[in-house]
Amino acid sequence: MTSAAATPDAIATPARRGLAGLALRRFIRNPVAVCSLLVLLAVLVVGALAPIIAPHGWNWIDLHADAVHQAPSLAHPFGTDPIGRDMLERTLYGIRTTEETAFGAAVLATLIGVLVGALAGYYQGWLDAVVMRIADLVTAYPAVVLTLAAIVYLGEVYPHDLIIIFGGYMWAVVARIVRAHIAAIRTQEYVEAARAVGASNLRVLFRHLLPNAGGTILVAATSLVGQIILIDATVEFFNYGLSSSVAPSLGNLVSDVVQTKFASATTLVVPGSGSWWIWIFPSLVLALILITINLVGDALDAALNPAVAKG
Repeated sequence: MTSAAATPDAIATPARRGLAGLALRRFIRNPVAVCSLLVLLAVLVVGALAPIIAPHGWNWIDLHADAVHQAPSLAHPFGTDPIGRDMLERTLYGIRTTEETAFGAAVLATLIGVLVGALAGYYQGWLDAVVMRIADLVTAYPAVVLTLAAIVYLGEVYPHDLIIIFGGYMWAVVARIVRAHIAAIRTQEYVEAARAVGASNLRVLFRHLLPNAGGTILVAATSLVGQIILIDATVEFFNYGLSSSVAPSLGNLVSDVVQTKFASATTLVVPGSGSWWIWIFPSLVLALILITINLVGDALDAALNPAVAKG
């Protein structure tokens, strides 16, 4: 005979496995989502393998006279910049830096947001009030403004600085989502059953409630990656954030060809068709990453929450 203490786990585990399998099948049936995921993974893998694919490094200069400011060719498929650096190699390293920053910040923000949001949603009371007011204060300011303020305060920044900056305020987005989900399911029957057989609050929270919110957390984390990449690129476009002399990213590679003049007004001068290759390829890769992340995120949401998606 099965003991009463084992009943909640025995019921919850197969149910979660079944729901995960159904969500996976829904996702696979979406050809756009599958193609987007494959393209995204291919781009990210190429970026991660940049030191192998481009062993010369991002700052290597081709000293041949005809390699300076060269249009795309067999020797340099993405062309070269005005001092002879290969734009393909710089773009590969730009992908690497961008993905490291975005995924690192998204992981940090998700961990903080899940922990804080889950505790606030489960215990509620004064803890919920304090956490949500802090989250409201953080999300009240535009993300670009917060990022610029932090970068100006720190001065020269590196990828690990950006991870801390983005994670330091993006957690509020995840916390609000997780808190709402946990608060909505904390009084359901399987939770009451777990409490009735003697499960502690932490066991109920981490063994039953958080796994139930796994789909919501995954969608939120995926969305965070796209938001962080976009904010980072926006800040770097205006010559803040990472410098291409420190570490090339997709954002600062584009900003390298933009001369910003601050006078009575701000004037942006984009070089003409004579140097289109310097900014077009990083821009296209950046757009491709953002589009595929959004498509994958929407498909995950539809697969994990089919009733909401249909509504």
